[in-house]
Amino acid sequence: MPAKTIPRNANRILSRLSVADFDLLEPHLTAVDLPLRKPLEVGRRLIEHVYFLESGIASVVANGDNKRSIEVGLIGREGMTGLAVVMGTDRSPHHTYIQAPGRGWRLNVDDLREAIRESDTLHRPLLLYAHAFLMQTGYTAMANGRGKIEERLARWILMAHDRTDGDTLALTHEFLSIMLGVRRPGVTHAVNLLERVGLIHASRGTITVVDRDGLEESSNGAYGTPESEFNRLFG
Repeated sequence: MPAKTIPRNANRILSRLSVADFDLLEPHLTAVDLPLRKPLEVGRRLIEHVYFLESGIASVVANGDNKRSIEVGLIGREGMTGLAVVMGTDRSPHHTYIQAPGRGWRLNVDDLREAIRESDTLHRPLLLYAHAFLMQTGYTAMANGRGKIEERLARWILMAHDRTDGDTLALTHEFLSIMLGVRRPGVTHAVNLLERVGLIHASRGTITVVDRDGLEESSNGAYGTPESEFNRLFG
């Protein structure tokens, strides 16, 4: 599939590649389903494939040597997994798995490396995305360090909303407790607070965004800067 025919809602990295650069990858891209909890990377193990998501959400999770897990990054249709490979190594200490099912493209790491060697221009957009992702993880650290649980939840809902069609997100309190690194009672309290002021509507297994502007205000500055940086780089 030539790059110029990728639909507007497809992966934003692939859709921004030149035709020549996309043609280097296209023969090796395999369309795949990405079901809930599918592992895309296992911490400290050799990365064999990278994934360009077209729908769904992947979480990058740190667990501190089998301590309680916490999400450190979020990937959707704007991005890709395997940034360790893009930056010249072959593995990461973090786990990456699907937390909202979708679809995407799978690419063998060896084929990616060969394409980068063949093209002087292919590596740059991948590195720009790595920069944008590092901005996101930096703001995650800031939010976790200084933000109240409800502020962090507001930010996370906004990030998930950016990567989802429609206003209703399939989110359980169990998942949110991992994403935010807090116990489930803390998640329940934060959800109730945001619902009480009319920003979201929560039901069993779902959260519906009601007032996006209010959520942005409630994130207390933790949302917006990484997103603006991504849009500056990718349009």
